[in-house]
Amino acid sequence: MIAPELSLSIGVEHSNTEVSVKDGTLEDYQTQQRPRCQRCPLRDIVVTGPFEHSKLLLSKEWLVKVDAQTSKPYLFKFYSSSVDPTCCFLITDTKKTWAEVLNNNQFARRWRECNERISSPFLDDDAEEAWRTRNLEILSRAHTLGTVSDLSFELAESKKADLAFELGCDTFKWRWDTIFVGHKASADILSQHLIMPLISVNHLAFSTPDVVGDLGVEDLEKAVDKIGRTARWTVDTHIKNALSKPRLATTLRRMTAVFNFISDLPKITTAIEVAPLQPREPTPKLSAQTEPSRSTGDYVTHAPSPVPSGARSRTATKLPLSSDTDSSPLRPAKKSRPSPASDEDSEEERKKLAAQIKSGAASIRGTRQPLRRGGRRF
Repeated sequence: MIAPELSLSIGVEHSNTEVSVKDGTLEDYQTQQRPRCQRCPLRDIVVTGPFEHSKLLLSKEWLVKVDAQTSKPYLFKFYSSSVDPTCCFLITDTKKTWAEVLNNNQFARRWRECNERISSPFLDDDAEEAWRTRNLEILSRAHTLGTVSDLSFELAESKKADLAFELGCDTFKWRWDTIFVGHKASADILSQHLIMPLISVNHLAFSTPDVVGDLGVEDLEKAVDKIGRTARWTVDTHIKNALSKPRLATTLRRMTAVFNFISDLPKITTAIEVAPLQPREPTPKLSAQTEPSRSTGDYVTHAPSPVPSGARSRTATKLPLSSDTDSSPLRPAKKSRPSPASDEDSEEERKKLAAQIKSGAASIRGTRQPLRRGGRRF
């Protein structure tokens, strides 16, 4: 029973949105489809807290239906209880998650709305309870692997739901008005219900020596139970061992590339390639190896040009003086090797020397020294 005036939260997506209830109507309510401050009957709103009912769906299988207009697949789970007549529903497109929880009265009201052509009179308490239980069992059987393929699936418009769709067959029709549970809750639900189980199943398929499809039911259950019990106690080690195997890791890599239209597909490997982590030693540069040859070539090509012997002797005696007196003395320059003279040149030099001797020009006096006191020279 709801109090005349009450502040509560609506759904999971809008769990932080405060609304006020007065005289059985919502005074303030906001969703994606309904603007703020618009009055609506309270019976049209499914009031839920955080989606804690997801734990009830852990033991349920995933069902799949495809929207014919958009070719978009939807995965969903369903749970119902006859002890406490309630049902909860979870649906996802692998990116977002929507959910709805109905109690006993809400289920009966929804069934009568969807199946107006079927006679469903209001009976006494016992007959009404039996009628609700019977219809809930029909809805439960419809949400199974063997029957869901016979149901029609069509998205519908709704002013009070983020995602609404209708299921139906020849005997009955049904509509789900689901609310978006939020991005954080969607990630948690998908990780717990889909991603982690798929990783464990892939680990089982790649680590078992036998083909999983050829195993018997009992053997398969034992293998699944063994891996599951180990994984739930050491999740970190389980994930590391599952995805570190080269065959599984590279197969997952190639499947991702194929699924996303990558042209250069990576190869599947079965062995681990260990790459060295030490930095490589620097290789000697090519210029250092060719430097001696260049220096030798320079020495050969830049030979001194032939000069007269007198000029060579004078240049050889002159040493460069250092401006710094403290520095070490410079090494004398090596005398360049005289270039070999031909026979004609030597004959001409001998003739010139003989002519100079005859003319007396060969005797060149030295530098005159100053006179010392007493008339003597130094």
